Amino acid sequence: MNDEQEILRLFEDGDRALIAGDGEELSRIFADNYVQYNESGNVLTKADVIEKLGSGKIRYVSMVSTGRRIRILRDDVAIVHGAEDDVVEQGGKQFPIRYLYMDVVMKRGGNWQIVGSQLAKPV
Repeated sequence: MNDEQEILRLFEDGDRALIAGDGEELSRIFADNYVQYNESGNVLTKADVIEKLGSGKIRYVSMVSTGRRIRILRDDVAIVHGAEDDVVEQGGKQFPIRYLYMDVVMKRGGNWQIVGSQLAKPV
């Protein structure tokens, strides 16, 4: 399997883990120093994201990635960007959310991990 295929699988695993609220799998996917800037401009760490999903405060009902593109910059660094059309449940209510994302992934110890994410609402 080449690097692009490994990164694609990492993101597909991540989508499934987010829907399942699987903190153990997300812990493998996100680097320990992971940082996310969400669509509201808030900064979340790996622990924040996993805690939020594990607590049930937010739940992903469905996720559809579109236009996902992988750009490998070096042997150990890549950028992944695309769009998400998700259904989220929060406070007992479900609502659709669409955002654009750009993620930085790094290969560490032979495995790709997401180290940073930037989410934005399309206009």
